[in-house]
Amino acid sequence: MWRFFRRLKFIFTFWRFIPFLIDYFRSGEVSGAKKIVGVVLLLAYLIFPFDLIPDYLLFFGVLDDVMVVTFVLERIVKMAPASLKEKYKLLEK
Repeated sequence: MWRFFRRLKFIFTFWRFIPFLIDYFRSGEVSGAKKIVGVVLLLAYLIFPFDLIPDYLLFFGVLDDVMVVTFVLERIVKMAPASLKEKYKLLEK
């Protein structure tokens, strides 16, 4: 249950991730392998948008998409160097 609330908070702070992602992929501190993993995760979702709950069920249909995107972004944040996490205040608690 706690994980759900953490992801919900993550969704509402999504606006911070655009500059973070730009810095993440431009950073020399992030290895090429981690950048590739990040791109593969993002592309995999775009190419294969698996729906556990059909989108026509309004709120619930979009919820699974939001959860997948937040999962991918959480993985990228975990792979990021501490300097980027500090810069964007994305430190894990």
